[in-house]
Amino acid sequence: MTSEQWSAAVRLLWGPPAKPARGPKRGLTLEGIALAGVGIADAEGLGGVSMQRVAAELAVTKMALYRYVPGKAELVALMVEAALPDPAGLDAGLAAAAAAGAASAGGGWREQLGVWARGLYEGFRARPWLLEATVGARVMGPRELGWMERALAALDGCGLSGAEAMDSVVLVAGHVRGIAEQERAMAGGAGGEGPDAQLVVMLGEVLRARGDEYPALAAVLGSVAEQGGQDQALLYGLERILDGLGLLVERRGR
Repeated sequence: MTSEQWSAAVRLLWGPPAKPARGPKRGLTLEGIALAGVGIADAEGLGGVSMQRVAAELAVTKMALYRYVPGKAELVALMVEAALPDPAGLDAGLAAAAAAGAASAGGGWREQLGVWARGLYEGFRARPWLLEATVGARVMGPRELGWMERALAALDGCGLSGAEAMDSVVLVAGHVRGIAEQERAMAGGAGGEGPDAQLVVMLGEVLRARGDEYPALAAVLGSVAEQGGQDQALLYGLERILDGLGLLVERRGR
């Protein structure tokens, strides 16, 4: 974003409701504009979104749309804010975990981060274009900052420094994004299987002919084929990350 785009995005996301800069009133709202863009992105991906397409969706001219939103960068910022799940919905996840006996009432830091990570993952799965839209230097809206607030609040009182807490959240989010990116890249694979299962299928034919050259890989894939357990990368990696954070929290508490 340029400095002008940055300032415009801040005004749109955090300022009072915008009025058209000039010209006749069209009855548009920022929410309606954002949802029109979200609908296009849901159907065609972020690449299908343009000011012209959104204007056509709203039955106005592109110049009329520019009176509310100055460009695509600001439009995408509004779309992200509209498309992200409400972080308040994480409370229901914690309540469900507690009811199932997987978390204490209110949840400790580990349970809270686990629910947070799974909620973020489901958000990316529901709208894969968010993976592309939420990278790089950009302005974050209230809802996106609400997600960050929830994760950092979960670590409050664990004895971590500010930098450690922030890096811990980045680490968990990076794992979630990595798995979601992989699933997005492999979407539409054979039989609708997950990425791990697809990998086994793709490697199977090669290893049947040349497995002696890759004995460790052949042995592991043979075990997977016999015992199952694939497509658990999200939860497996999350648990290992939380295990590591648990050791650090324990060390800080001594």
